[in-house]
Amino acid sequence: MMPCRRLGAALRGLAAWGLLAALAVVPRQLAAQDTVRVLSYNIRHGAGMDDSVDLRRAAHVIRAQRPDVVLLQEIDVGTERTGGVDQARALAELTGLAYHAFGRFMDYRGGQYGMAVLSAAPILDSTTYVLPAGEEPRSVLAARIRVTPTAPAMMFVGIHLYRTEEERLAQAGRLVEIFAHDTAPVLLVGDFNSQPGGSVLELLSRHWCVPAKPADAHFTFPADQPAREIDFVLYRPADRFRLLEYRVVDERLASDHRPVLAVLVVAGD
Repeated sequence: MMPCRRLGAALRGLAAWGLLAALAVVPRQLAAQDTVRVLSYNIRHGAGMDDSVDLRRAAHVIRAQRPDVVLLQEIDVGTERTGGVDQARALAELTGLAYHAFGRFMDYRGGQYGMAVLSAAPILDSTTYVLPAGEEPRSVLAARIRVTPTAPAMMFVGIHLYRTEEERLAQAGRLVEIFAHDTAPVLLVGDFNSQPGGSVLELLSRHWCVPAKPADAHFTFPADQPAREIDFVLYRPADRFRLLEYRVVDERLASDHRPVLAVLVVAGD
């Protein structure tokens, strides 16, 4: 993964964002129809910057990006604070993405708290792996999905690392171990609570491609006046993907994070 990592670092400071497509060409023949639109979104259990819980608002943001797969962080299922709603199921219905899976971090206020994946295509299987705990329990939600009939089955891995650098580094190390022998394309998506240049992204960039964002619009948190880049879509192996688009969505109200959209062409088996 080193060449991909060096490419990302070199591109980060470039104002000419259009150079990314030219530089990121990979040697495989990649069919145009095998394109996947992946969205990462920490929705803060539907609570926006105004502290109002409104899943319809979050769903509108998601629909506008026309994603094939969405990895969501901070999801409530049956908790008292969000009225007992199964937010994973509700967001699948509100967005029109027919398939969903939920990954539990912990029990919380009469229900469960964790992450979810939404998909337009069937989820072939999903697994929740326990990560090293920090201040709160953490887990990873891995869903295997074939986005189009001609695309390979890919592993979409939703994460929300937390809380200290030491805790996140231990969690990242476990992620590397879990997927070390997975031969399918693996996308690592979510809220890393870690910034470029730190130990967590340094470790993960040895195993996944870390795309560069435009120099003038790469921060994701807080949504109203973003000052940190902590949400990412990473992918591997480099020669199975060509990056078409990678951007932070300019959404300032629906959550305290801005979503990240990646559009990639993927090579078949």
